[in-house]
Amino acid sequence: MRLSPDRGGESLRTVLTAIAANLLIALAKGAAALLTGSAALLAETLHSVADAGNEALLLVGLSRSRRRPDRRHPFGYGQERYFWSFLAALGIFLIGGILSIGEGVRSLLRPEPLTSPWIGIGTLLAAAGFEAWSWRVARRQLRRSARSSGRSLAQQLARASDPSAPTVFLEDSAALIGITIALAALVLRIVTDRAAWDGAGSIGIGVLLIAVAYLLARRSKALLIDESAPADIVDPIRERLVRPDWVVDVTDLDVIFIGPVRLLVLARVEVAADLLGSAAWELHRRIDQLRQDLLQTPAIAEVSIGVDVRSDPGDR
Repeated sequence: MRLSPDRGGESLRTVLTAIAANLLIALAKGAAALLTGSAALLAETLHSVADAGNEALLLVGLSRSRRRPDRRHPFGYGQERYFWSFLAALGIFLIGGILSIGEGVRSLLRPEPLTSPWIGIGTLLAAAGFEAWSWRVARRQLRRSARSSGRSLAQQLARASDPSAPTVFLEDSAALIGITIALAALVLRIVTDRAAWDGAGSIGIGVLLIAVAYLLARRSKALLIDESAPADIVDPIRERLVRPDWVVDVTDLDVIFIGPVRLLVLARVEVAADLLGSAAWELHRRIDQLRQDLLQTPAIAEVSIGVDVRSDPGDR
């Protein structure tokens, strides 16, 4: 089974890098928005504030998910990351998306004069450099995880059980696109002297953030409601279950994420009665041996194997 290890330390570095970058960017954009009066720059300020707050939520999730299993949570607290990443998606939607659209509409209805536009352009270009730095850190972690899992980068984004790096990567990708929109809005306003471009840019940034929030919330929701692991994880487990010559078939197999790179395996196998004879203890011994073999994989937290007995195993 090819499953990337839990890169908790690397996820922490990714999130801390993103927080530092977005705090610096938010301060710079906020000052530039006040100096220029640009709605698009204000939308980008809200965008960076939302990103910094959301990454702080990811940091909380990383910390809380590391607690050891206890009687109330026998499989640990890994799903804490999914809950806090879902809250982060809501933050992008409310703070980044809705407020940016609202500011764009306000700018269209009550346009304000644009002053010192080149300060705004320079700030956005500097912000793009910081965002690119954070984006590269998140992309590097994603590529390592994808390589160890035998997946492409796009597949890792869609299937990763650790939401930290995908969330930062998508946020930073949206930030780079948002900066491009804000730059285009500022330049078009300077060239055409029409304030509508500024408001339209703010609305465009808001729509972009709502789309990103939807993608992140959908993934977090799937993991929160115990999504089954993808086929590239389930199939190798099935192969290991049918490897012993006394197993006829796997009649049922559920592999569920209970945290980042943490799997719960629920299986039911069909065994040949004539291979085991009438000794019940031998059946229990073999089942336990098979279970212990699966538990040697670090990603598998728990295994439960049920048994059906086939009286006529047929050809196998």
